[in-house]
Amino acid sequence: MSEENQTVITEFIFVGLTQDPVLQRILFMIFLIIYIISLMGNLSLIILISASSQLHTPMYFFLSNLSFLDICYSSVVAPQTLVNSIADKKSISLARCATQLYFFIALGTTECCLLAVMAYDRYVAICSPLLYPVLMSPKVCIPLVIGSYTLGIFHSLVHTTFTFKLSFCGSNKINHFYCDITPLLSISCSDTYVSEVLLFSLVGGIEIITILAVVISYTYILATILRIHSVQGRQKAFSTCVSHFTGVTIYHGTILFMYLRPTSSYSLDSDKILAVFYTMAIPLLNPLIYSLRNKDVKEALNYFLKKNLSVHIKMKNL
Repeated sequence: MSEENQTVITEFIFVGLTQDPVLQRILFMIFLIIYIISLMGNLSLIILISASSQLHTPMYFFLSNLSFLDICYSSVVAPQTLVNSIADKKSISLARCATQLYFFIALGTTECCLLAVMAYDRYVAICSPLLYPVLMSPKVCIPLVIGSYTLGIFHSLVHTTFTFKLSFCGSNKINHFYCDITPLLSISCSDTYVSEVLLFSLVGGIEIITILAVVISYTYILATILRIHSVQGRQKAFSTCVSHFTGVTIYHGTILFMYLRPTSSYSLDSDKILAVFYTMAIPLLNPLIYSLRNKDVKEALNYFLKKNLSVHIKMKNL
């Protein structure tokens, strides 16, 4: 075995999105703005839901958890990406890379499950409204959220363990801007067949199950809505679902395109562009999707602002 193959890699070097220094600074500013807005949007949504009694329902309990996931999810990737955008050496240690991969997969899987749970919530609310307080009580909602996190934790543990059991003894350059499974497998000098099978089967299995849950829920929802004779009733029912369905479509569409294609069609350069949308844009879009198109959230926001404004005026006049 050659000396190069015997070298133990202790850190990885990110190739990043571009080598152009000017473009790197531009991307730094764009990513920083996106990250700040994403944090503010999701944090504001959590605060609004917590402070508004009219939003203390299962639907918004799940939505606040989704916002929390988006804060954590974007924070796993964005800070490292921002540092690498302006750093001369875009490196990450083996341990930090494994940690980043673990939380990236765990949070992403949890979000998949949570979106399926939210679809079930909408199904119960529209198709069985009289049973809604029983079927979606705290005794049901809390275990559903805990189960989503648990599945994410164990799913990530499998992938992270098998990925970092591989040997990395050649190039340590990752053709990406964060640690993900596919670019790591591409630089491994071990047989990656098991890891690739696990990636396709586990990610595919979770995608199939969660998407089926969404599709079945919305099939029943659509059938119920079409039986509503009132146009206003139909519009109200549609309005409670359109935001969630939009978020699900964007999220799962991106995952399917990134991870469940034939190996021959992978292109790490094009995947990096898609990954920017997946890791940074989606956490930014979610609070916009669920607030701008949601009448309850807009009404709660108006009430919250008026209430705080009146308190501020009273305090000022004292």
